[in-house]
Amino acid sequence: MTEWTVYILKCDDNSHYVGCTENFQNRLKRHSNGLVTSTKYRLPVTPITKIIFSDKYKAYYFEKYLKSGSGRAFMNKRLV
Repeated sequence: MTEWTVYILKCDDNSHYVGCTENFQNRLKRHSNGLVTSTKYRLPVTPITKIIFSDKYKAYYFEKYLKSGSGRAFMNKRLV
């Protein structure tokens, strides 16, 4: 069974990055090695929240929600 992970990283500049992936360990390595454009100038990054989904579409929907205004408020209050 495939698992999809929605994750939150804390960046060096105290901002947060939200992402979704099928292979969290590989994606985290790519972030840490500066291979992801959105975080390469904010290294190092530290994972602070990881949520596993069995449904790809629910995972991407939740990631999109966390990037919205109300989702950011929810994330800051409950997940970070």
